[in-house]
Amino acid sequence: MPSSQPFNQALEILSNLVRINSVNPSLVPGGAGESEIAQFLAAFLKQQGIPAELQSVAPDRFNVVAIVRGVKPGPRVLLNGHLDTVSVEGMNSPLEPIQREGKIYARGAQDMKGGLAAAIAALLILSQNVQRLSGEVVLAAVADEEDQSLGTQFFLSEWPATAPFQFALVLEPTDLKVCSAHKGFAWLEITTHGMAAHGSRPWDGVDAIRSMGAILQELELLDRRLQSQLSHPLLGSGSLHASIIQGGREWSSYPDRCVLKYERRTIPKESAMTVEEELSAILAKLKESNPRFKAEARLVCSRSPFEVNREHPTLCRFYEFAKSKLPELVDWGAVSFWTDAALLSEAQIPALVFGPRGAGLHSLEEYVIASDVISCAEIVHDFVLAGSEQPQTH
Repeated sequence: MPSSQPFNQALEILSNLVRINSVNPSLVPGGAGESEIAQFLAAFLKQQGIPAELQSVAPDRFNVVAIVRGVKPGPRVLLNGHLDTVSVEGMNSPLEPIQREGKIYARGAQDMKGGLAAAIAALLILSQNVQRLSGEVVLAAVADEEDQSLGTQFFLSEWPATAPFQFALVLEPTDLKVCSAHKGFAWLEITTHGMAAHGSRPWDGVDAIRSMGAILQELELLDRRLQSQLSHPLLGSGSLHASIIQGGREWSSYPDRCVLKYERRTIPKESAMTVEEELSAILAKLKESNPRFKAEARLVCSRSPFEVNREHPTLCRFYEFAKSKLPELVDWGAVSFWTDAALLSEAQIPALVFGPRGAGLHSLEEYVIASDVISCAEIVHDFVLAGSEQPQTH
């Protein structure tokens, strides 16, 4: 697909975005958060004549919401992308965009300031063609997707029910696959309780860390069972992994407490209840086999998997449109990671996930394919204008 010159500005927008530190402070204590990047983006959009507002999601945490309205009534389209990134620790020059061999390297280049830059560029060009646009396009550049998704939740809670969206596109990196499904997740915390005692007096002590070891063995068996079942045609199986473990006080004492945090990745038809029941069964089994075993658990957070019907007319039309622009690269797909598309779908908004190619999600070397950022901007722009010309149903 030949790239038109106006869409090249997506790369300049991307460079400006990655230069601003927006590490999620919920993940990294002292992280910069979204305040600076949100204020920059809102000011930039206003300079371009696009109405934009800051939504205060939490102290010093902001969304940016911008709207371009056409001259005639028509469909309402939502473009969603997140402002926050994961940690930059261990990276070399993480906030300096480096372009090399058609790739742009920086923290957030792929996840997901590349897709966000494409959405912004499309919005800018649409704002210059409102006479051809029917309906409206809303950009929600949101906070906190990398942790609790406070931004998209807040946006949905504030958006008026009288102005429903006919389509939403989340521009996460999908390697140009039009993704109709992704996994969910649950975060769980287990605490085992022992009895503190001097290391020389085993009859007085109960080792909380060894109790947690028994739980880890059971979780390993559960993970093997889950991964042996290819129970979803697009997403495969669920899985789990231990994330953080803490316990013990000093060398010469029996530990009286151990805490494990683990993540369970879920597939459609698995819910928070599924995950809680799995863990309850493990704890009950261990208690039955060892009367001195004592543990408690809690579900910290859960997010549902995402799956939509590919036969939905608008979703099918977006796929066919993107495929016509990049026939060798675009196809239907699914991603393993979670996105805010699940929240949009739960809000009854027909949604897809689609974004550029790249590599290095959450790693020490992250990049996005520069030409894909331009192509995504053009696809979004052209799809919205083409949708303006479709007959509308209500």
